[in-house]
Amino acid sequence: MDIDLAAAYERCRELHKRHGRTYYLATKLLPAWKRRHVHALYGFTRYADEIVDQTWELPADERARQLTEWSDAFVAGLRGEPVDDPLLPAVLHTIAVFDLDVDDFATFLRCMAMDLTVTGYPTYDDLLDYMEGSAAVIGTMMLPILGSSDPAVAREPARQLGFAFQLTNFIRDVAEDLDRGRVYLPESHLGRFGLTRADLERREATPEVKDLIRYEIGVAREHYTAAAPGIVMLDPASQACMRTAFALYGGILGEIEANDYDVFAQRATVPNRRRAAVAVRSLMTKAGTPVTVAA
Repeated sequence: MDIDLAAAYERCRELHKRHGRTYYLATKLLPAWKRRHVHALYGFTRYADEIVDQTWELPADERARQLTEWSDAFVAGLRGEPVDDPLLPAVLHTIAVFDLDVDDFATFLRCMAMDLTVTGYPTYDDLLDYMEGSAAVIGTMMLPILGSSDPAVAREPARQLGFAFQLTNFIRDVAEDLDRGRVYLPESHLGRFGLTRADLERREATPEVKDLIRYEIGVAREHYTAAAPGIVMLDPASQACMRTAFALYGGILGEIEANDYDVFAQRATVPNRRRAAVAVRSLMTKAGTPVTVAA
């Protein structure tokens, strides 16, 4: 690789290490040649997210302009035009190496733009439409890099794992999302427990709010269950990584349960000692061993 391309991959790795602690730990179990490409995809998705969320003090139209400019630079790079950007060369290189479907990237960017204007979702189907672009496509982007014995069959579990990880984040980050003016948990789910958005905005873990969080954890675990068969379809060298990510993200739900479903008092995290133990256990697990989902 030339120096600029190596620097772009390093920039993506730094973003991943700083912002994606759980998944970054899991990628350490991948062969080095695969690892940099996973970092590139994470860097792409994270940078778009930073334009939308980490520049919150800017007006929405300014953030939209920045996202459009960056998206246009990405599309220009796909056409083979020179790209003056610190991380896009790594993403473009990864797309070329694995012949990734560029429609997945376009879908992802459209969903990032939704976050500039959409602040809530009436039904779970509406949320699934959003997560299709913000999460499911990341699973299908990753699949060619991880490798699979049957990519066509593994595609749906990969999508389901994207849903599971994204919904886990939404459950854990209710308070942070409220800070950004958003509620991802569907209004129809709130209504099942007699809740409204205003109830969440009070940031009190009432019995009704706890029941809502308990319910959402159950929904997330349905996605984990649908995703589990896909882990053993991956290349043996990729299975330890994804077992670790699967267990650690699922473990966040367990921590929320241990916190009595209170997502306002503290941000649920898996303790470092347990994270390390999960990684070691995954590394020692024989490839092809079925993955189980916490009850």
